[in-house]
Amino acid sequence: MKALIDNGHGENTPGKRSPDGSLREYLYTREIAQEVVARLRARGYDAERIVCETSDIPLAERVRRVNEVCGRLGAKNVLLVSIHCNAAGNGGDWMNAEGWSCYTSVGQTKADELADCFYKVAEEKFVGRKIRRDLSDGDFDLEAGFYMLNRTKCPAVLTENFFMDNRRELAYVLSTEGREAIVATHVEAIIKYIKGNE
Repeated sequence: MKALIDNGHGENTPGKRSPDGSLREYLYTREIAQEVVARLRARGYDAERIVCETSDIPLAERVRRVNEVCGRLGAKNVLLVSIHCNAAGNGGDWMNAEGWSCYTSVGQTKADELADCFYKVAEEKFVGRKIRRDLSDGDFDLEAGFYMLNRTKCPAVLTENFFMDNRRELAYVLSTEGREAIVATHVEAIIKYIKGNE
C-alpha cells in the first residue's frame, strides 16, 4: 500500500499563519509531511509527498496527482493524508479554540477506518490535550465536504493539528515535544491502517 502525504496550502496563500508570524502553515506542514514520509520509508513503507512545491498547488491538481497514483496502483492500495493546522480566526488575532481533529468525507467510507486509526493513536500521543470528536454517526471523525476528501478515489483524511491562533497550542505545536507527537501520530496511524488491510 502506498501512503500519499499532502501538506496544506502554499507560501502565497493569504492568512494561513499564527498572529505573531512564528508559524506559517505552508512551511510547518511541509516539514511535518517530509518527516512523516522519511520515517515511513525508514520502516519499509512506500510513501511520498504529492506537493513538493512551496507555491499553493490548486486542489484540482492535487486531486489529479492522487488519482493518477490510484489509477496505476488501484485505489484500494493507496491512502491519502492531508496535513493542516487549524485556525479560528483570520490570522490576525489570538483566539481560544483548541484541539486536534481528523476529517473524512460525509458518510461511511473506508476513510472512516483510516480516521479511526488516527484517533486511537492521537489518544496515546496527545495526553492532556483536547481531541475534537463527532460521535453522532458512531465514530470519532469529523465530516466535511472538503474538495480533496470528496474527489480522491482512495481513502482520504485531513488532519487539523491544533490551532495556530491559540497561544498555548501554538507553543505546543512549535515545541520539540509537540512536533514529535504530531509526526509520530501520523506515522503510527498510517502503519496501523496498512497493517489492518494487509
